[in-house]
Amino acid sequence: MRIASFLPSATEILFAIGAGPSVAAVTFECDFPAEAHSRPHVVFSHLPHGLTPAEIDAIVSAEGAKGRSLYFVDLPALTALAPDLIILQDLCRVCAIDSPTLARDMAHLPSQPRVISLNAHSLAEVLAEIELLGEITGHSAQAQTLTASLRQRIDRISGGPSATLGGPSMATASPSTWVGSHISGPTTNPRVLCLEWLDPPFQGGHWIPEMVTLAGGIPLLATPGEKSRRITWDEILASAPDIIVVMPCGYHLAETIAQFRALTLPPAWNDLPAVRNGRIYAVDGTAYFSRPGPRLVTGLEILHAILRGDGFAALPPDSVASLS
Repeated sequence: MRIASFLPSATEILFAIGAGPSVAAVTFECDFPAEAHSRPHVVFSHLPHGLTPAEIDAIVSAEGAKGRSLYFVDLPALTALAPDLIILQDLCRVCAIDSPTLARDMAHLPSQPRVISLNAHSLAEVLAEIELLGEITGHSAQAQTLTASLRQRIDRISGGPSATLGGPSMATASPSTWVGSHISGPTTNPRVLCLEWLDPPFQGGHWIPEMVTLAGGIPLLATPGEKSRRITWDEILASAPDIIVVMPCGYHLAETIAQFRALTLPPAWNDLPAVRNGRIYAVDGTAYFSRPGPRLVTGLEILHAILRGDGFAALPPDSVASLS
């Protein structure tokens, strides 16, 4: 089987379940594991290098309003590679090339590949998609072993079984009801704001609120499973977060720190509980929060350490830093 992965998280999953040797093509963003980066690149971005977050947002908004994708496929290169399977996504037009853009072109490839579109909005759906790719690629046993180990790690954070992780009862529970995996009444659990973009600010959506809840926090300005959305500085100030986690999509830790340091913050910023108490953190959003793959569970462990205020030594290097 020859696989073309149009999604960094899918590339990560394929290598994690033992299907790496079958990966024949990837995107220019597929940087994990390191071996993936050596595969031929067939997906690229129209965005020029060196743009500020505000400039990127302006282009994304303008192109999105016109129904255009920010990504494109090198069709001659893809045709020459003759893939049997193409994996893409319907989750986010900003993050990777979307399936509607490709549907017509993929139908004309001589190799007539099977096309699988991923669309996970929760941790449970991410685990299900890992198992789906295992079944499709003939690596079902490896995929099942991987998801079992990921569920065990989630259990260690949440304190309860995660076999039905992300089911209706958890997805619809209010933040004041779910504390890790046990039920309680009103709590003093920390109120956590996750920022997926800084200029303009966006809150972290999809699986991020669920991760905050599993780690023992109350997610602010976000609903589990819903897309990220633009928020205002007034909303941020009014939400009075106890902890702020800065995780801009597409950026590693050093870049995130630099972005935050260059940001012009409102005067009332210093009055926020998170600022007064020194509870602002930068994380490697690209590796552990933005991509719906196995390393989301490491992201959960990072959030748990942040909320507890300890356990940082056990985390991967360059995964989290204090911004206070």
